[in-house]
Amino acid sequence: MKIRNIRIVDYESTTAVADNIEQLRIAIKNQKSGLRKNDFPFSDLDTWIGRVSAIDDIDLGEWQSRNNAMAAYGLQQGTILAQLENLKTRFRPSRVGIIMGSSTSSIDRTETAYRHLDENGALTAEYQQATVHNPHGPGLFVAHQTGVTGPAITINTACSSSAKVFATGARWLQSLVVDAVLVGGVDTLCYSVLHGFDSLQLLSQDPCKPFDNDRDGINLGEASGYAILMRAEDCETDTGIELAGYGESSDAHHMSHPHPEGLGAKQAIESALTMAKLPAEEIDYINLHGTSSQANDSIEGKLIGSMFPSSTQCSSTKGWMAHTLGAAGITEALIAIDAARTDLIPGSLNLSNLDNELDFSITAENIERPLTHVMSNSFGFGGNNCCLVFSKIDSNKDSA
Repeated sequence: MKIRNIRIVDYESTTAVADNIEQLRIAIKNQKSGLRKNDFPFSDLDTWIGRVSAIDDIDLGEWQSRNNAMAAYGLQQGTILAQLENLKTRFRPSRVGIIMGSSTSSIDRTETAYRHLDENGALTAEYQQATVHNPHGPGLFVAHQTGVTGPAITINTACSSSAKVFATGARWLQSLVVDAVLVGGVDTLCYSVLHGFDSLQLLSQDPCKPFDNDRDGINLGEASGYAILMRAEDCETDTGIELAGYGESSDAHHMSHPHPEGLGAKQAIESALTMAKLPAEEIDYINLHGTSSQANDSIEGKLIGSMFPSSTQCSSTKGWMAHTLGAAGITEALIAIDAARTDLIPGSLNLSNLDNELDFSITAENIERPLTHVMSNSFGFGGNNCCLVFSKIDSNKDSA
């Protein structure tokens, strides 16, 4: 079934490489990476990270956490808040929804709280924050920040979390649950994540090299991203991009290892293409999940090589801002959307020699060419998979 026309009204991205989408375009054009040698406080891991220093000193009072600071900083970029104010006036605050994706929520604050327990081993008053030590913390905080009173949820499905927000948002709009929805994703660096991935022996001591023959692990980063979705008939203005299709699957193959044949990932891709009514050869660009781990890149690369022709250009953008976990889905979806709007495909930074076992179109250099249909892949721990297809409206025959 073709989904009802769901338009992207506005979007913003904040990462280690750029505070906003305008800066990100410049960074991509200049092939400037935001990765840095690990300087996260009190962490001595030998790795590279994508850290957003601007959020270090943000004070949120009772809402304090690094994750909420990241969410707040991202909301301040561009015109997202101004758009929301207009929508609240048009439709009432209760007719606007919020769907956030996150993996860590505010684990960073919980870590700090446990380091400051009182003499009885209890939380001190400063850290008694029920709305922060909470998997739904990002949704609650963004609702608080924006004054939106419609339905609000937080999706926690590892690295596919903030890709799935688009699918859920589309369903809310199709079902007339809301008239507009703010979808977003936020995740920040914390010790549980950094040392957790280190314990899995997945961190690289160098800048990550997705799909490279010599890749040896991932880099971790932090980010926030937002997009406003609406039904086409309700839009006063939009970006000229629609959500054409989405696919979700859960293969539950293993707690951390992807299905060896990419079964769940394939199901998600096929579902997205079917919903968009597009054959694989019409996809112009794919932003791959491409974490730079041995298993992920091998499995995803072989799958893409078997499903898509050489005319479909691909890249992993983890080399720009690292793997931002629960924020990766929306970060990379927005990069794909912006590629369609600017006709500029980001290169796969640090790629020197494609893995000998892989055969698909990918290059370290940026490519300029007309784009109509783009795709973004997000594959998370536990086999949580999501694939999104976005299309330019004026080139999509099904949109009128």
